[in-house]
Amino acid sequence: MSAMTSEIASPYAAALLSIAESRDKIDPITEDVRGLRELLRESEELRNLLTNPLLKSDVKKSVLGRISEDSDPFTRNFLMLLVDKGRVALLGDICSEYQALVRERSGTVLAEVTSAIPLSSEQEDAIRQKVLNFAGANHVELDVKADPDLIGGVIIKVGSQVIDASLRGQLRRIGLKLSSKS
Repeated sequence: MSAMTSEIASPYAAALLSIAESRDKIDPITEDVRGLRELLRESEELRNLLTNPLLKSDVKKSVLGRISEDSDPFTRNFLMLLVDKGRVALLGDICSEYQALVRERSGTVLAEVTSAIPLSSEQEDAIRQKVLNFAGANHVELDVKADPDLIGGVIIKVGSQVIDASLRGQLRRIGLKLSSKS
C-alpha cells in the first residue's frame, strides 16, 4: 500500500472501527471485513468492477448490496458510503487497514505463512503456538497461502521478521555456503 493510499484508507478504516466499537459490533463487522477481503483477493472480476471508473455507482451499490446481504447493516452502509464518496476502489486497502487496527487493539500479531502444500489444522495450531512464543503476543492470526515452488516446508513472516524453513530456502543457503568456500 502506497503512502498516499494509506493516507486515504486509514481514516476510513479508523471510522469503521469507531462505529464498530461504539455499537459494540467489533466481532460481526470484523468478520464481514475478513470475508470482504477474502472475496476481493479471490475475485479479479469484483476488483475490476469496483475500480472501473466508467461503471455507475448504482451498479457498484447493487453488486455490493448482494455481496453484503448477510452482513451487519453498518458494514453495508459503510460500503454504500465508500461508493458515494468515490473510495470503493480502495476497499481492499481499507479492509487491510481495519484488520491491522483490530489486531493492534487486541494485541494480535499477523503471521503470513507460505507453505508448499495446504496445512492441516494441527500444523496451523503448531505454527500459531510457535509464533505466540516468538512474538510475545496475546493472539496470532494466520494468513496461510500455498506455494508449490517452495518444494517443502514453510516461510513465516511476522512484521519484518522472516523465518524461512522451506526446502527452497535451505537449498539456497547451502548453495551460498558452498559458493563462499570456493
